Amino acid sequence: MPHTAAASTPVQQAIQVSRKDLPLSCPPPDTPVWNLHPRVYLPIEDEPNGEAVCPYCGARYVLTD
Repeated sequence: MPHTAAASTPVQQAIQVSRKDLPLSCPPPDTPVWNLHPRVYLPIEDEPNGEAVCPYCGARYVLTD
């Protein structure tokens, strides 16, 4: 049976954020130093579905309000 990227890539749980967390940036401030990447701001409030994905680490954020 051939392996596909979708089958071997774990599904990452969405991180829920609210409007009080805006502007949204990744990585979050509480991220350990060993796990940092360049900070990127994600314009989640401009997205019609209220979701954004970090281009560096693939973290998925969902706006809850």
